[in-house]
Amino acid sequence: MRFTPHLLDEIRARLPVSQVVGRKVSLKRQGREFIGLSPFKTEKTPSFTVNDQKGFYHCFATGEHGDVFTFLMKTEGLAFPEAVERLAEEAGVELPKSLPPTPEVQAQLDTRERLYQLVEVAAEYFAANLYSRGGQLARDYLARRGLSEETIATFRLGYAIDDRTALMNHLKKAGYSEGEMIASGMIIGGEDIREPYDRFRNRAMFPITDLKGRVIAFGGRALDPQQPAKYLNSNDTPLFHKGRVLFNAHRARHAAYEKSNVIAVEGYMDVLALSQVGFHEAVAPLGTALTEEQLGLLWRMSQEPILCFDGDGAGRKAAFRAIDTALPHLKPGSSLRFAFLADGVDPDDVVRESGAKGLQSVLDKARPLAEVLFEREWGEGDWSTPERRAGLEVRLAKIIAGIPDQTVRQHYERDMRERLFTAWRKTAPNRDGTRGQAPVSVSQPGLKRPRDAASGYGRPAATRATAGTGAAFASESLKQSGQAAGHGAALPPREALILCCLLNHPFLIDEHAEDIAALQFTSQTLRNLRDAILCAHAMEKSLDSTTLRSHLQLLGSGYVLLRIEQVTKRRSDRFAEPDAEAGAVREGFEHVIALQQGRTGVSRPFGASHAGR
Repeated sequence: MRFTPHLLDEIRARLPVSQVVGRKVSLKRQGREFIGLSPFKTEKTPSFTVNDQKGFYHCFATGEHGDVFTFLMKTEGLAFPEAVERLAEEAGVELPKSLPPTPEVQAQLDTRERLYQLVEVAAEYFAANLYSRGGQLARDYLARRGLSEETIATFRLGYAIDDRTALMNHLKKAGYSEGEMIASGMIIGGEDIREPYDRFRNRAMFPITDLKGRVIAFGGRALDPQQPAKYLNSNDTPLFHKGRVLFNAHRARHAAYEKSNVIAVEGYMDVLALSQVGFHEAVAPLGTALTEEQLGLLWRMSQEPILCFDGDGAGRKAAFRAIDTALPHLKPGSSLRFAFLADGVDPDDVVRESGAKGLQSVLDKARPLAEVLFEREWGEGDWSTPERRAGLEVRLAKIIAGIPDQTVRQHYERDMRERLFTAWRKTAPNRDGTRGQAPVSVSQPGLKRPRDAASGYGRPAATRATAGTGAAFASESLKQSGQAAGHGAALPPREALILCCLLNHPFLIDEHAEDIAALQFTSQTLRNLRDAILCAHAMEKSLDSTTLRSHLQLLGSGYVLLRIEQVTKRRSDRFAEPDAEAGAVREGFEHVIALQQGRTGVSRPFGASHAGR
């Protein structure tokens, strides 16, 4: 429904902002305004103001600003139409009636209304069964799981008795047809089924509600240990699509807005256990991987929801799948955090063993999406060779390229470079030729490159170029590797000059990347180095010489860099030196590239003269 500006102004005129805000915030008059503690942030000094004359509130601590509709949306998680309906009723403003629906639309509305009523009758029936003589098995199960009577009543838990037609007969007596029962998902029937039967039998029942709190479906937990399907959900119906719903969302969203947080766990029992000890902001997907629609619901409740999954392999896989689902939708300020439990432990276990404090300690250690993404990719392989490490960088670059928001994407690119830098340092060759081992979590957000002898970072410009190329990286095993061209195998002077020029003047890569990639080098060592340079350029377009050299040294190429500088020391190579002017660099580089293209038969001249060398 679209609401006219006149209608919205009428509601605003009848409801002072202080009246709506005052239900949640203790306000004191200060001149023409009211002042109070911010509902959006914990604070001791009031920074939240309300001005009835101007019709808005403003929070100086967080920057939040808006009118009565915005306040309800922000503090109670309501959609705009819901906020308008709520306030219109309070203000006594009659909302305009929509145009009469067509007969077809009216029939659909009538059908949906009947289905809402039907599943509500089923919920009441299951709840009554729980306290019947036959419900003892279900009551014992819920008691073993530590659920209180209050929690059972709040979530309207119930019991489906072990009978194929008990619910069907009850619904028939209530006036519902077999077709309506099938459409609601409460019974299973159809042309290929001789006798319809109840979908849920001998199960503890968990009603699933929509955002308005209406029952739309059920989840059932088997009480027979031999039952192959431990948990069973309603099938998709006109009221229910499991990929668009979060269990407990309608209760959680108010608590989520109050705490500026929402916790997504894996199952019904996790939600109930958390809610019972005060985490009312807990929700759960319905037996499927987290979908885009469910992520959208989470982000409506909190900018950085916490996914708290079980500590087993399945829980980690669910978290990793959530990363791929979230990446294309990341925006500034909106992301995910991940709280991992010990192997074989779920949130319900933590709460029963350690209470609210135990779970809070887990949530306090929640890790950002970027860190978990890097850990996932790092754990996928062995990065002991330069080629494999280059492959990891390319893969990370492709993943990050899928983030549409340019600002977020750029920050992820920078973050991954820092994590790679740290990881390569931790696995760089030791003096005895062995390699160190990176820890499970190799990331430290915001880590700055170290100023040490191994990397040369932070040294004077005159010595930085060759820092780390000797003792730190030129171990015997490295010198014997193909990357170091064997025991001092001669490097072709022109090919070494080309790479030396790129190392000292990376802007050339921006201008001639395709030509550089197409060059045919006779030296396998220099081909590998050329490819590593191009890979680094792909990860970070604006490379400077220091960053490029540090990156290559961490890939184990320090000895090769030293060899290149030893080869290119003639006066005619002056254009390749770090302090050469840009014009001379371009002219000399294009000349030597043309020579290399001509020697290898590649007909892509730059336009410079092809004088011999």
